[in-house]
Amino acid sequence: MAEDKTRVEIGFGLGQVMSVRLDASELSDLRAKVEAGGGWADLKTQEGTVALNLATVVFIRVNDDEHSIGFAG
Repeated sequence: MAEDKTRVEIGFGLGQVMSVRLDASELSDLRAKVEAGGGWADLKTQEGTVALNLATVVFIRVNDDEHSIGFAG
């Protein structure tokens, strides 16, 4: 069974936003690195590895919505 991945958007100082899918441990690790301060960190995504300048991250948005198909009632 594949791990559950959550859609996460990472916002940068000049208005750019990067959308990735991360599992809970990857998200926790990213938050800890951003909270620790600047520097560079590699983020492994489905598309490949992205090098992030942590000093430029201004927000991390986590999509907490439940997944559904069709009409919600």
